[in-house]
Amino acid sequence: MLAGGINLIAIGASTGGFDALEAILSQFPADAPPVVIAMHLKPGIPKLFASRLNGISRLVAKEAETGDVLKAGHVFIAPGWMHMTVINRAGRLEANCFSGEKVNHVAPSADVLFESAAIATGKNAVGVILTGIGADGADGLLKMRASGAVTIGQNEDTCMVYGMPRVAKERGAVMHELPLDKIADKILTT
Repeated sequence: MLAGGINLIAIGASTGGFDALEAILSQFPADAPPVVIAMHLKPGIPKLFASRLNGISRLVAKEAETGDVLKAGHVFIAPGWMHMTVINRAGRLEANCFSGEKVNHVAPSADVLFESAAIATGKNAVGVILTGIGADGADGLLKMRASGAVTIGQNEDTCMVYGMPRVAKERGAVMHELPLDKIADKILTT
């Protein structure tokens, strides 16, 4: 848990997200709060990306499965074409992965993940929206902000595509808009 009582980091990304996530997660210490990620990926890709993250960061990354306990020092990536939510079971956070209707034309959806984080963790979370096309994540990030969570959006200059963070900013969901190289430090000092 970080100094501010943060027990979850929820991240949404799409186009350009691999590089952005690598830049952020490679700076995290081995005891960072659990990280949950929704990216717009096909089946098989989350497992490959987790393997890559395991080689460049101090964290243990995996494709999420229903029932995974969200532990410090671990990264959980939503399975391809499946949504992921965070469930609070008597203070223990768990992943729940399921097939369902697309949200914002995508699955997994950052909105689905962020909305569940707002319910499961309230103010004890950080929500981050990174480079990507479309509006996915904006409404969910706004719900995280309303629940008291700290919310961060990647700035236009460092985005491959300034779509998702732009819409989130326009809807009032972003508390801190930062260049990519400042996001990890902001998360870790929250």
